[in-house]
Amino acid sequence: MKRITLLFSLLIAFSFVLSAQENADKKTYTFLLTGASFASPNNGWFEVGCGLSDATPLNRAIGGEAISHTANRIIDGTLYTKEELENIDALVIMQVHDRDVFDESQLKPNYTDYKTPIDRSNYAAAFDYVIKRYLTDCYNLKFDQKSKYYNTRGGKPAVIVLCTDWHDGRVTYNTSVRKLAEKWGFPVVEFDKLIGFSKNAVHPVTGEHVSRLFTRDKQEINGETFGWHPENGQDAYIQRRMGAIFADTMRKIFPIE
Repeated sequence: MKRITLLFSLLIAFSFVLSAQENADKKTYTFLLTGASFASPNNGWFEVGCGLSDATPLNRAIGGEAISHTANRIIDGTLYTKEELENIDALVIMQVHDRDVFDESQLKPNYTDYKTPIDRSNYAAAFDYVIKRYLTDCYNLKFDQKSKYYNTRGGKPAVIVLCTDWHDGRVTYNTSVRKLAEKWGFPVVEFDKLIGFSKNAVHPVTGEHVSRLFTRDKQEINGETFGWHPENGQDAYIQRRMGAIFADTMRKIFPIE
């Protein structure tokens, strides 16, 4: 009898441990990231930031892509599935080619007015397509009988988060993405303001832009030389700093216990 009681107690304890582990593994949120080389999984900042935000990372960034690729991946269903859309808490966009993403001169009233597939000729139009399409997809869940948002007033609450470049050298993009965020009321992950250095002052020893200390390649912008791609890996200084900046922004949007 004592052996049976002991076995029963061990089974209860084992079940408790498994249940606790399952709860620990279960994340509160799910964030989806789209972007190019600064955002692809080999970087690490998004994954670090999601870890700090109690979120599951869905990193769909691919090096060499542009915002037009994001638009086309929504169209063909490879950016997110219908099932994933149901559970995504935020769409994070870090498509940071140094282009004007705010120019309204060629924007269409509805995303369905754009000719598809979307090409790279107009970055502002591609951003407009992605934003309007994602907002529409979330809203239309109210008509899906299989969705938990079925028959709700506004469908799924759509959260879109925009990002600056990782430093302040790309003035055209950083300026225009803030205008775009202001237009729509979107939050911005301000890497350029919080990364810890500025284009306005060179390093006192090297005489170069401080971003060069964290990269192995460089980029010329308006006659100045900047660091291009920061060192990769979740242990890299810039990646961890960006992860912290990202998490801090997300905490202002989503309650983190």
